[in-house]
Amino acid sequence: MPHAYEPPTGRDETKEEQADRKWGELLQEVRVAQTGIQILLAFLLTSAFSPRFPELDDFGHDLYVVTIMFGAGATGALIAPVTLHRMVTGHRLKPETVLWASRITMVGLVLLLCTVGAALTLILRFVIHDSLAVWLAAAVLLWFVSCWFLPAAWLRHRNRQLQSAARGTDGGNGGN
Repeated sequence: MPHAYEPPTGRDETKEEQADRKWGELLQEVRVAQTGIQILLAFLLTSAFSPRFPELDDFGHDLYVVTIMFGAGATGALIAPVTLHRMVTGHRLKPETVLWASRITMVGLVLLLCTVGAALTLILRFVIHDSLAVWLAAAVLLWFVSCWFLPAAWLRHRNRQLQSAARGTDGGNGGN
């Protein structure tokens, strides 16, 4: 028999303590993503000076520009929480800062995903046939989405279902 849903008891923390905890967690997450995009962007920026760069066709040049722009956008978004925090520190806006920083970080992660996909396509075009390069890059992007976003979406959906069932608002199947 399945266990009855028990809503989380939460933590005994004030709004400010919760914001401090969430801020610390967000910074740890951003550090991981920042390292990845910084290494990738550095590689991309230097690749324009490689001997084989002139061999790129027009599509390759355009893809390179798009990739660099995605990477620059991801870098900006993943550094933005630090700037935001620095500019509002001392104004008693930590909960709002955490909310905005979290949103900006999600934008940065999506841009990082786009950067990886475009960079893979660009690099694989040098190694294998163009159409296979696109398919392989798409497969890697699908894997990233499956790892990065789908588990969270499933967990959130499942949590909503459990909460709804616990409140008896599951569409008439066991209401109060």
